[in-house]
Amino acid sequence: MKIHEYQAKEIFAKYGVPIPPGRVATTPDEVAQIAGEIGKPVVVKAQVHVGGRGKAGGIKLGKTPEEARAAAEQIIGMDIKGLKVEQVLVEAAADIKEEYYIGITTDRAARRNIVMVSAAGGIDIEEVAASTPEKIARLHLDPALGLQDFQIRQLAYDAKLPAAATKGIGPFLKALYKVYVDYDCSLAEINPLVLTGEGTLIAADAKINIDDNALFRHKDLAQYQEAQEEDPIEAEAHKRGLTYVRLEGDIGIIGNGAGLVMTTLDVVQREGGRPANFLDIGGGAKAEVVRTAIDTVLLDKNVKGIFFNIFGGITRGDEVAKGMLDAMSTMDIKVPIVVRLTGTRAAEGLKLLEGSALTPAATMQEGAQKIVGLVNNAGQAA
Repeated sequence: MKIHEYQAKEIFAKYGVPIPPGRVATTPDEVAQIAGEIGKPVVVKAQVHVGGRGKAGGIKLGKTPEEARAAAEQIIGMDIKGLKVEQVLVEAAADIKEEYYIGITTDRAARRNIVMVSAAGGIDIEEVAASTPEKIARLHLDPALGLQDFQIRQLAYDAKLPAAATKGIGPFLKALYKVYVDYDCSLAEINPLVLTGEGTLIAADAKINIDDNALFRHKDLAQYQEAQEEDPIEAEAHKRGLTYVRLEGDIGIIGNGAGLVMTTLDVVQREGGRPANFLDIGGGAKAEVVRTAIDTVLLDKNVKGIFFNIFGGITRGDEVAKGMLDAMSTMDIKVPIVVRLTGTRAAEGLKLLEGSALTPAATMQEGAQKIVGLVNNAGQAA
């Protein structure tokens, strides 16, 4: 789950991280009022779950309340990478002397958490990693030990931070690590961490991504979830307990196991089709889960056909078949469905499907070819 900058700052503030004074507004009048209360130049920042806000014109400086109001009039309601700006963060502009980056994420290759520090803050860290990777100091952490003082000093030294930043960065990194662990984050970063003209450090921007699989431990974060910024079908699938990602094609894909589903996407694409989604029903799925999966895929009105690719281990072929037949008998399904069913009780499942409107396939490639052909033929007929 992604949360907004102002929400991330609220969390960091609880851990003692200094942040600029400010708050969220939804109208230009509110922005002007907040700017007047702050009594100094402010930054008006669009609050949307995408990067590149500054390049898109979603971050503007207002030296007076009137300028802040004008900035808000331009930002509120604008579209940034497909998301409409509904609210802005109005906060005091920092007296920036230097900008740094600090962040913690998961290094999947190393299977450990990694801390990153860079003197090249204020820009996309991915750009820095691609063009000048030597500017990023990295350190893998032992989860049993956490982040130690000597490691903080080493990171500051490797990142070539100036003395003023080296002295003050410790509390920021410790707070960052504690937030990362306490909130089951997949990413926690402050970019930029600003060294002001007065020689103090302040979190001018903040980002936190939280592992969706850990949200059951954080009921307090429900207030941060915003349905309007989440794909409605993905949101509904999540409520139904399904692993679903919406894509841009017209062929629904359902399978068991992430690897199998991803491979199916590739094979359908290779055969000239355009997958509409990724949907993994998981292992041991019962008939009701199969029916729910079909119903979920068909919520996307772009779907012109469905390819079911099941390799049964703990998932039984007869249960899958029962779910499909239940869907066919209780739902108004007007698109072709191709089924490749193999593994545990596949023969029994295929026997149940005999005489139905479902199209069987012996292999994944054959199934991909059949569904692509059926969808294309239906399109030509229309």
